[in-house]
Amino acid sequence: MPPETLFRRIADPANRADPYPLYAELRENGVTRQEDGRYLVGTYHEIEALLHDPRISSDVRNRAEPDPDLAPAEGLPPAFLGIDDPEHDRQRRLTMRQFGPPHSPGRIDALRDDMTRIAEELADGLRGRERFDLVEDFAFPLPITVICDLFGVPEADRHQVHVWADTVIANLDFTPGEDPGPRRRAALEARRAMGLYLGELASQRQGHRGGDMLTGLVNDDGPDGRLTDVELMVTTVLLLIAGHETTVNLITNGMLTLLRHPGELERLRTRPDLMPSAVEELLRYEPPVHLLPQRTPLADVDVGGVTVPKGAPLVLVLASGNRDPLRFPDPDRFDPTREDNVHFGFGGGVHACFGAPLARLETQIALTTLLRTLDGPRLLEDPPPYRTSPVLRGPRHLPLAQG
Repeated sequence: MPPETLFRRIADPANRADPYPLYAELRENGVTRQEDGRYLVGTYHEIEALLHDPRISSDVRNRAEPDPDLAPAEGLPPAFLGIDDPEHDRQRRLTMRQFGPPHSPGRIDALRDDMTRIAEELADGLRGRERFDLVEDFAFPLPITVICDLFGVPEADRHQVHVWADTVIANLDFTPGEDPGPRRRAALEARRAMGLYLGELASQRQGHRGGDMLTGLVNDDGPDGRLTDVELMVTTVLLLIAGHETTVNLITNGMLTLLRHPGELERLRTRPDLMPSAVEELLRYEPPVHLLPQRTPLADVDVGGVTVPKGAPLVLVLASGNRDPLRFPDPDRFDPTREDNVHFGFGGGVHACFGAPLARLETQIALTTLLRTLDGPRLLEDPPPYRTSPVLRGPRHLPLAQG
């Protein structure tokens, strides 16, 4: 098929279970303008350069033609993920003060015991069950509990947070022949409602002390001041959604990969010290985020010998770069002890994933706990049913049996 149809084929849910042959085709054809005007990039070194190129914007408002699928909710600006420096840098630094070093160096490590406890409780609930769904019974409850604990979201509200997050993520789905209007409107309304909820929650905590991140954000008087009320709303929406959706996929993709490689599963069961390296390889081999659809050149840019014009939609296919044989030896082999594994599992450049330390630790704990607890787990469906989104890729359900 012509290379101009690659994006349409990648977006087709029928190819979600195994998009990697399409990524190989993309790398063979180089940077290609698609039938809808997008430019796809799937080779490692070109993606790496673009992630660090200040001429490449993350703000879709710089596109020559608006993209309604990527527009912020009405009345709300984009979160820092979707804006450029210097404003991106300011908002990210203000947020990072409550998340990691140097201002909050122990934030993630302090969650280790709670994450382990939650993972063990969930895994204990699977003991003796002949069949279960790893997504519904483990991979979703763990990260949503952790991220809501981190932000101090009351337990009674957590189901609603999940509903809003699912609705926003559904806007990334690309279903051929579908009218995107209803999906788009639902996502914008969910983002607005979630922002208003979190803004109200934050206002209730002004002037109070607490160990949660939301309380820290609303009361911080650091050298750069505070986030505005609106910035706080869009930032917390971003972090709550990204903080659990990607980790659900990483845990699920990880367990699926290990079940497909029983020798490696057994090795990790007996050598849990190898799990940090294994998670890095999972981030390369089966990452939760497959492409970045929102990049835009601020000037005409040469990419792999192709001129991508100013204002054109530019899509970086990170999962393709992760399997580029010019960067990784034997890239289609899952190797938990792979060295020199500088992957795009968390993106790269100034917009590298904010929550990477949390996702890494959660996944290490989750998979170690599952391997220690489950009794001879095996797949009931392979491939399992996948979510339709080509952006955030992972099984919607992962039915397993044991015993």
